[in-house]
Amino acid sequence: MRVERDRGVMSEINVTPLVDVMLVLLIIFMVTAPLLQQGIDVNLPKAKGKDMPPEERVSLVIKKDQGLYMNDSRVSLDDLRQKLAAISKQNPDVFLKADKDVPYGFVVEVMGEIKEAGIEKLGMVTEPAIRTK
Repeated sequence: MRVERDRGVMSEINVTPLVDVMLVLLIIFMVTAPLLQQGIDVNLPKAKGKDMPPEERVSLVIKKDQGLYMNDSRVSLDDLRQKLAAISKQNPDVFLKADKDVPYGFVVEVMGEIKEAGIEKLGMVTEPAIRTK
């Protein structure tokens, strides 16, 4: 004798394809995340302080070889004052990143050019200091 079973509609969700897709996406994001960091590589000094808000800002970078960059484009010290004077009306905030091995005199010279261009607010960017206890 044959016993017939009640075969209804299966209402469970098969999550195996979902897990496969999520793992592939996770691997893709892990590979591409380091590539999203753009900018100029500078060895910043360590200091205490809180993070800055991620607003639109003008950033100046002084590299170890005293190369000067304004928002990722190279600029000479002579052209710096003209460019900053042109943008000082719209955005008076400038953030300065200087490599820790740049001579202090050159950093002060750049700060003088920033002041001469009419910029009143100058922020110095550092990396957070790591405390070990």
